[in-house]
Amino acid sequence: MEDLLHYVWKHRLFDKNLVSTNGIPLEVLDVGMHNTNEGADFFNAKIKIEGQVWAGNIEIHQKSSDWNKHTHNTNKNYNSVILHIVEKADCKVYTESGKEMLQCEITYPKHVKDNIEYLLYAQVSTPCKNYIQTIPSIHLSGWINTLLMERLERKSNDIQILLNKYDNSWDEVFYVLLTRSFGFGLNSDSFEQLARSLPLKYIQKQRSDIRQIEALLLGQAGMLEKDGIEDEYYLRLKNEYHLLKNKYSLVPLESYLFRKLRIRPGSQPHIRIAQLASLLYKEDKLFSKIISCTDVGRIRLMLHENASEYWQTHYTFGEESPRKSKYVGDASLDVLIINTIVPILFSYGKYVANEDLCERALAFLETIKAESNSIVREFASGGIQIRNAGESQAVIQLKREYCERRKCLFCRIGYHILAEK
Repeated sequence: MEDLLHYVWKHRLFDKNLVSTNGIPLEVLDVGMHNTNEGADFFNAKIKIEGQVWAGNIEIHQKSSDWNKHTHNTNKNYNSVILHIVEKADCKVYTESGKEMLQCEITYPKHVKDNIEYLLYAQVSTPCKNYIQTIPSIHLSGWINTLLMERLERKSNDIQILLNKYDNSWDEVFYVLLTRSFGFGLNSDSFEQLARSLPLKYIQKQRSDIRQIEALLLGQAGMLEKDGIEDEYYLRLKNEYHLLKNKYSLVPLESYLFRKLRIRPGSQPHIRIAQLASLLYKEDKLFSKIISCTDVGRIRLMLHENASEYWQTHYTFGEESPRKSKYVGDASLDVLIINTIVPILFSYGKYVANEDLCERALAFLETIKAESNSIVREFASGGIQIRNAGESQAVIQLKREYCERRKCLFCRIGYHILAEK
């Protein structure tokens, strides 16, 4: 596995008494810069050979014969390689210029191999969990900060893709992200489909009437297609939607896309869509307001919206229930800020080169308590201090991008474990 050999070389985990295959002692002064693109594996390394310092590139393979297998022997770009590192030297190799390549079989301590095998192949979801407490807190905190930035950068890249799709309309992109977040995990994908099928401009044209906005959203979600519901409000919305559907040439989604089983009444898709409709009705130019707001408390007040009057006594159409307000709750507000407000603020800050906006996004995360989910609980029990939403987002990044993909060789926690005896 070449990735393992790259890791061992990069972090100097190899046995230090290196000798070339023809018996020449080698001293590694600089392992070079790891290259993940085309070309040699490490650039600008420095090796002392018989008292002379050689500077150049390093190529690493499991076997010497892989040099020819990968056609490096006919590629001029590999003429600058000064040392061929292999696990097994099974033949001599030559550069394109005809020069015999200096080779060295690399070895590394048994504990490194054992630790690597455990991390990569252990039949547990998070093999490092029981070792986390042995890692210095300063290293953990630095890694947590890096993971948070990785997550925000990834979300920013996703937003850039949306921005390209919607002709650089930040209002439209924000609307899609906000609608997705109103799906709150279980229905996030279907809510995003809803936003993509119903352009914001149509909602804005009807924003003088909350009923028309509800009709557009609920109708487009396929929730106004049932027959036999003798409910005045339902029938009114249904008629409104059919007029608007023809006006804007809309094609509704299938209602089965929106999951309803095992969801609390207050989180049913009907209620979430009604809350979103109320927010879009009352808050015009919402994206601009969010960007200009420096107080996360004021943002919470903007998002803390109640569903319209009909929904105070209903959870679904035609079934009356005791009167109860249908505000977006505190936990849901946290989700909206973490998954919509912070990423859009960070991404927009990068887009306009405004570092203050990026810093504000990070500050907002520090004001929100850590998320409560199985990933956060798992790492908290392993010894990582998770005090706010920024740190909980970081461990989610750790789990999703490193643990689940078994990228332990690229994780700082993995590095400390591999280096342990």
